[in-house]
Amino acid sequence: MLMGMDDANESRSVRAAALATELRATVGKLKRRLREQASVGDLTPSQVSVLLRLEKGGAATASSLARAEGMRPQSMASVVAVLETAGLVSGAPDPNDGRQTLLSLTDACRKWAQEGRAARQDWLSRTIAARLTAQEQDDLAAAVELLKRLVDD
Repeated sequence: MLMGMDDANESRSVRAAALATELRATVGKLKRRLREQASVGDLTPSQVSVLLRLEKGGAATASSLARAEGMRPQSMASVVAVLETAGLVSGAPDPNDGRQTLLSLTDACRKWAQEGRAARQDWLSRTIAARLTAQEQDDLAAAVELLKRLVDD
């Protein structure tokens, strides 16, 4: 018996759902393994998010960080205080408005982030080389291109 078009579409939908489940689980596991390679210490997800925002967007006020992170200013103040105490961010008067403080990453934080990325890159490179054949590395390269298609606009 031939499979009808509706059956084929349903089969593709079921397969796509199964692939989505597998992909989410695998990417989550990969993220955990990468995190293990360069520990962020005892930083909370909110603290890590603020550091990434400052790294990508440059100096910002606590109030603009709070808006961007969807947090109350009081909550952001406690996040910033921990990061300042840890020596990861520092504040300087805003040249356009002396009443405000611009927060930015410290050199120590930038070095720490760079070392963490290097450790994750090194682990992943070594793991790919050790566990995958040349053909599997080619397959992985093709899969990466497909993943890029999923996430690129």
